[in-house]
Amino acid sequence: MAYTTKQVFDALRNVKYPKTEKDISSLGMVQEIKIEDKKISFTLVFQKSNDLYIEEVRKACVNAILSNLGQDVEIKGNIEVKAIEKVADKSILPNVKNIIAIASGKGGVGKSTVATNLAVALTKAGKKVGLVDADIFGPSIPKMFGVENERPLVKKENGADVIIPIEKYGLKLLSIGFFVNPEDALVWRGPMATNALKQLVFQTQWGDLDYLLFDLPPGTSDIHLTLVQEVPVTGAIIVSTPQQVALADAIKGINMFTGKHINVPVLGLIENMAWFTPAELPENKYYIFGKDGCKNLADKMNIPLLGQIPIVQNICEAGDNGKPSALDQSSITGKSFSDLAQNVIKAVDERNIKFDPTKKVEITNK
Repeated sequence: MAYTTKQVFDALRNVKYPKTEKDISSLGMVQEIKIEDKKISFTLVFQKSNDLYIEEVRKACVNAILSNLGQDVEIKGNIEVKAIEKVADKSILPNVKNIIAIASGKGGVGKSTVATNLAVALTKAGKKVGLVDADIFGPSIPKMFGVENERPLVKKENGADVIIPIEKYGLKLLSIGFFVNPEDALVWRGPMATNALKQLVFQTQWGDLDYLLFDLPPGTSDIHLTLVQEVPVTGAIIVSTPQQVALADAIKGINMFTGKHINVPVLGLIENMAWFTPAELPENKYYIFGKDGCKNLADKMNIPLLGQIPIVQNICEAGDNGKPSALDQSSITGKSFSDLAQNVIKAVDERNIKFDPTKKVEITNK
């Protein structure tokens, strides 16, 4: 009988972490599942290497697999244990020229769609690009590139695991979505989520890149702070719609990066859903969320407006089908993202001429 990853996840839902009501699958503790005929192996990830319940949980996993999948499954001795506190090659990505944070003040403004298409457009402009899906609790990049079922290779180098990112459309991708069941809701405390981000950054073989883009979660959170504390972020890009409620939150995002404790340059604003244009009437513009909201905010805060992206039906369809609309530069949206990529390249070059390289942020409680 051929076993599936889903069957393993489902079996391990019967294993509760001691003194909680949460199962280890939902807690994100089950990673790197490998199935070879009757042999099943996976990694259990704990917060600390001296967790008192390691052996108890490991034994419970063996029993759950044998009880749910059959007594002939080869599982004993095949469960590796790791502690996330050990995730830490503190190299500063020396082969990556520019690290760009893509953020939004609130959800629903199309930030991941913009990040996906910007990455593709930069690649089509001849740049070497990587994209990290740092939205740990709501990863969407695998879907947008049509690689939900792919799993990155992991190899050993000097005794440590090294992740090989997925490559699609000429760029390198990595997401927590590649390591968990797509149907699972991640119920992780802050430290586990931030350490997952560190793994995606420091345990990955990125190679030489012109740009490494980070698609951050909406709002301001531990993930944002972890990123600026762990790597020198070249600059941030804020995505918003023209709507006033979105702009109010975009201001918070701008102020977070430019505040004295973080001080990461904001490269500019991107106005998504700037207007609606029917595909059959490409010259028509309908400002359904208001007109020039981001343009006015950019002028007010003295930061560049990098681009205005219209709403066209095929943007959503392209994302759902794993074929970003930036691939077709002859389309309305493709041209918009191509222009956006050129403006981002210019903004990064100007930032690097005017300012010293960003340093990792040191945040204290003083």
